[in-house]
Amino acid sequence: MTKFSWRKAALVAAVVPMMALSACSSTGGKPAETGNAAGAGQAASTPRIKVALITHAAAGDTFWDIVRKGAEEASAKDNVELLYTSDPEAGRQAQLVQQAIDQKVDGIAVTLAKPDALKDVLKKATDAGIPVVSLNAGEDVSAQMGAFTHFGSNEKLAGEAVGAKLAEGGYKHPICVIQEQGHVGLEARCAGVKAKVPGTEILYVDGKDMTSVQSTATAKLQASKDADVIVGLGAPFTLTLLKSVTDAGSSAKVASFDLNADLAQKIVDGAVLFTVDQQPWLQGYGAVDALWQNKRGGFKIGGGQSVLTGPSIVDKSNAADVLTFAQQGIR
Repeated sequence: MTKFSWRKAALVAAVVPMMALSACSSTGGKPAETGNAAGAGQAASTPRIKVALITHAAAGDTFWDIVRKGAEEASAKDNVELLYTSDPEAGRQAQLVQQAIDQKVDGIAVTLAKPDALKDVLKKATDAGIPVVSLNAGEDVSAQMGAFTHFGSNEKLAGEAVGAKLAEGGYKHPICVIQEQGHVGLEARCAGVKAKVPGTEILYVDGKDMTSVQSTATAKLQASKDADVIVGLGAPFTLTLLKSVTDAGSSAKVASFDLNADLAQKIVDGAVLFTVDQQPWLQGYGAVDALWQNKRGGFKIGGGQSVLTGPSIVDKSNAADVLTFAQQGIR
């Protein structure tokens, strides 16, 4: 399978051992598993610990199912009780971190989409001696926030990867659709695209309302006759943008960030040009496993640097292979 690498880093596969697949539950579905999700193998004999995974996931975004699945599998392997919570509103996410501190967890894994809102509460966590790792969003500020490592993709490099591929294809007027204004990772993605294709326009939509996403993008495409490609920043949003292209009668092509099985199928079918995958399963798995390793031996994976899980280009050349894994819920 073709991988797209942007800088030397230890392969995450060397950091986190691969295990058998586990069941997952979506945000808003059944309660989180408590670490017994893996099918094969035996849990570590180390004392059971409690880890909180706190994300900014919005209900219905399948990306977070994959993050959670990786975290649940690591929890099963490491004899960890996993407490998964999420809230897309930064202030409420901070309250969830405080809740984890009050529960005296042994470690916190947290996304830093809006780091300013989490700065004070994460200082409380580290002051209380609770180790913190970050994942998915906030690579640039992770260390400042007290995390000893970060698992994720460099979002600016990911954006530049998309921009470079669009420029190579001759596209000059992309519309980059941001579903959450102020989210540092999403803003960095579109900035990266624009760095490679200066004619890029930014469109902000309300990611909590897919009907609104579709209508806003449709109106933009109708008004922007020179738009030659529209870029979604997450699989569910990109799938919605496909409908907008049809509704607008536009000839614009569609590209994406992130992945799920439906999007992988659209790439196989030729409806979507490509996506840049940040491999979220590895983010969830690595974050939980790193906290267990830290508890077990004081280990700090990453050596003070982020552990990169992407960007990885998925296009027509490798989408069929990736689809197999996506259908298993791990890509």
